[in-house]
Amino acid sequence: MITEPDTEQKSGRASYADGPRLLADIGATHARFTLETAPGVFRQTAVLRCDDYDGIVPLLNAYLGEQKGERITHAAFAMANPVSGDLVRMTNRDWQFSTDEVRRTMGWSTLVIVNDFTALAMALPGLQAGDVLQVGGGKAQPHAVAGVLGAGTGLGVSGVIPTADGFVTLGSEGGHVAFAPSDEREFAILQTAWREWPHVSNERILSGPGMELIYRALAERNGVQAPVRTAAEIVACALDERDALCLEVLECFAGMLGGAAANLALTLGAFGGIFIGGGIVPRIAQWFAGSPFRARFEAKGRFTEYLAEIPTYVIMTPNPALRGVSTILSEHLRGRSGANTLMERVQHLQHELSPAEQRVASLVLEHPRKVLSEPIAEIARLADVSQPTVIRFCRSLGFQGLAEFKLKFAGSLTGSIPVRHSQVRMSDSTHDLSAKVIDNTVSAILKFRDALDVHAIDRAIALLRNAGKVEFYAMGNARVVALDGQHKFFRFRIPTTAHGDAHLFQLAAELLKPNDVVIAISTAGQAPELLAAVDAARRVGASVIAITSSKSALAKKADVCLAVDHAEDSTTFLSMISRILQLLLIDIMAVGISLGAQAEQDGDIEARKLLISHLDV
Repeated sequence: MITEPDTEQKSGRASYADGPRLLADIGATHARFTLETAPGVFRQTAVLRCDDYDGIVPLLNAYLGEQKGERITHAAFAMANPVSGDLVRMTNRDWQFSTDEVRRTMGWSTLVIVNDFTALAMALPGLQAGDVLQVGGGKAQPHAVAGVLGAGTGLGVSGVIPTADGFVTLGSEGGHVAFAPSDEREFAILQTAWREWPHVSNERILSGPGMELIYRALAERNGVQAPVRTAAEIVACALDERDALCLEVLECFAGMLGGAAANLALTLGAFGGIFIGGGIVPRIAQWFAGSPFRARFEAKGRFTEYLAEIPTYVIMTPNPALRGVSTILSEHLRGRSGANTLMERVQHLQHELSPAEQRVASLVLEHPRKVLSEPIAEIARLADVSQPTVIRFCRSLGFQGLAEFKLKFAGSLTGSIPVRHSQVRMSDSTHDLSAKVIDNTVSAILKFRDALDVHAIDRAIALLRNAGKVEFYAMGNARVVALDGQHKFFRFRIPTTAHGDAHLFQLAAELLKPNDVVIAISTAGQAPELLAAVDAARRVGASVIAITSSKSALAKKADVCLAVDHAEDSTTFLSMISRILQLLLIDIMAVGISLGAQAEQDGDIEARKLLISHLDV
């Protein structure tokens, strides 16, 4: 264990009432730990070699074993790998673990894990002039996007975006974009890399192992018999011994890093600056300031002047990612009860609950992920209570019901609810493909929610409440949605039929009467049979609700269009997410009809039969 000087940004700050917070920056080679005793006050900072431990828990125990008598309640780690969901797999080390299991094993209330460059990006707004070395011209614009990248065991990339409420960081894996050579020498390096990997990313070149690859490639290209050297030895030979080959390696490395930094600046519009971190460049910062980096950064043809205005910096302050992860943890813990998370609120209020509600609280504390994923019936079974008891437990904590509790609880466990679109690959494990399919669907649902035309839904519900009959017209994949709608609407005592045979659409439409409603469902909204049936329905006075693309021919013919504009190539792939969004619209209309039925028949036993699971009773 290597100890480092304690740092304190400002003196006189009050210590955290619930004890010090454990912060860590865990890379493939080293893990840096510190205890934050008050905002910005770091104590007992130490560096451990990951090779000395066979997993995350032994590593944590080794550090905490030296901190006698310190009780940890909250912890946050920055890790050199993608972070999504509970299971963490390190990219450049054979470690994997469950976040929740580690939290329970260590006896903590909170454990937040983020990507290391997400943490580094969050540190950028707090950096002062003395924390960085500017390389090249340009002046940072206030309240502008900034980018960060850094080479070490791998290549990390991220950015930070200012908002009215603070800053948003990018959970990027930009280090894995394809490497693009700019001249014959770099092409020779790429050819050497191709012998080892079919896909050569920037990380394969712009990293410690990449520097060693550049060394081998240039030795071969120059016809030089060079001894095997590590990245650290290459740097030492270049700067201390002025070895010609090693100096060429550094110059080539700096130039290619400049090209990658320029690509990031152009992609983000990073007029707040590009910051270079990682384990390599800050150690050679003085040489780097005069390297080919900045010239290559600005060498973008028509965009040379654009890039000349963007400053570039080397981050010189020690352990900057710890500052960022401190900020992320503080934001995470900010809530209704000061620094207390929802998990802590459950613990503190547990003794005030009824015995049955205490059983729900125990389930929440012991199996939080299961509570998030299971429906109310399963939660009640696991806690050995009734479903109304689960609802009373949620209301005792100040929530309207289980749905609101789960939403807040998810944020309390993870700091945010990560939603992104990720392409499923042939090599994905079952766990990865499951997570990606769910994430992709959730991402589409949230975008759909934000773009929803509630006025169109109001009009559709009004038509359905007064409908004498409802007929669903759908073909192909949409027939499943039509059958679901028929099943739900029939329960509301509305005569309902679903037609899936295109030859019957127009015949059925011609038999409709005024006050009847057609719900036509189609992803593309272009089928001639469906369009002809809609025209026939309109001629006899029936109303048409279309669930389709807002730009389609079907949308233009309908009285009400409930737009589903999620793009899927249904000619090549089986449409999946569009169908789920269409089903959601059916559910929304069903709930709206049910609310109307309850209002009209308040107190009637029959009205109770119309209530569905979204309604809180």
